[in-house]
Amino acid sequence: MAIDWDKFQDELDGLVNDAGDKTDKKLAGKISSITRLTDDEVKKMFPDPADVKKLGELMEIVKRAGDRNEKINKIVANAEDFAGIVLTLLGKFA
Repeated sequence: MAIDWDKFQDELDGLVNDAGDKTDKKLAGKISSITRLTDDEVKKMFPDPADVKKLGELMEIVKRAGDRNEKINKIVANAEDFAGIVLTLLGKFA
């Protein structure tokens, strides 16, 4: 099933702008719906809603159609924003 990334990012933005534990659960659920991570893993790895938003942006680049070099260029262009997310993800798998 194709993911509507614009809708996904809009929903993610709305959840990030809301506050509280309920929102954190919704954010985790949104990310876990497109990854192999569970809601609990997402909440543990990315307790800050802003990091969840960055993870969503990174996932969009990775999962969108396009060639590998194009994706690499987008990630490199946003390397400072994604650095913490990448470290957290790699720490999970290392």
